[in-house]
Amino acid sequence: MSQTELTGELERAEGIMLQGQADAAAELLARLAEDAEEYVDKNCPTTDEVQWFSFPTLFERLAYRRVEKDPRELRDVGEPLDRLYNDLALANVQAGDYDAAMAALKRAVRWNPMDCGYRLNLADLFRVAGDMQEYLALTYTVFERASDPRHLARAFVNFAGYFEVSEKPRTAAAALRAARALDVTDGTLAAALNQAAGTERDPDLVDDAEAAELLAAEGLPDGANAEIAICLLMCASDAAAAGERDVAATLVLRARDLVGEPAAKALLELIRETDASEGAGHGQE
Repeated sequence: MSQTELTGELERAEGIMLQGQADAAAELLARLAEDAEEYVDKNCPTTDEVQWFSFPTLFERLAYRRVEKDPRELRDVGEPLDRLYNDLALANVQAGDYDAAMAALKRAVRWNPMDCGYRLNLADLFRVAGDMQEYLALTYTVFERASDPRHLARAFVNFAGYFEVSEKPRTAAAALRAARALDVTDGTLAAALNQAAGTERDPDLVDDAEAAELLAAEGLPDGANAEIAICLLMCASDAAAAGERDVAATLVLRARDLVGEPAAKALLELIRETDASEGAGHGQE
């Protein structure tokens, strides 16, 4: 099946879902997923074959990316496959089959390990199932992988909910304060802030210093992980070197939004100095 044909089938399945026939949509999408996985298994090397996850930090994985072909590109089977897994999970949720929805999202994470939206959706399903250990584990991985501030904000909201249940209202307030500091438009964050207003979880009840201390005590970063900004800026450097200035500018702005302009400038300068010392030829304006 071509990418165009797959997209057409996805549109048909989504139409069936809109008609309220979740079971029929899930059956169609499950067949499509089976065919897609068979094709990918035969034609696309796995990320494991290039040991993408053998490096302990995002920075080390990125350094590897810059000297080798990006391993994620080896599984580039296009947007329709991401859409397929998302639709399959949604159809199963609508049909009330949470186990099948979990299975679909687990496959989505497997094929696209850097998409934190899948991780957060899967974490939500684990929370519904009462598995708080998996819920927290998946949420924590977002701090290392996310390049979208909305995903980081949602991860902080997840932890705020956990701290509330754990009877740590000031730590919950600290998590919400960190989420709010990202200054993103997100319905989940807005709802959490509204619910916390005037309660012990109100983020205005803790200042930045106390929030940072409380989050550090729980092993959480106070705001965006600097490694994420490094990733974005190094990719921006490569894009600029390739003449893709619009892409580079977008990535630099995203990094600035994550860690602030002074930190982004300092990180970019560090990247340039590293490039110069390695003779890599990156880091052009």
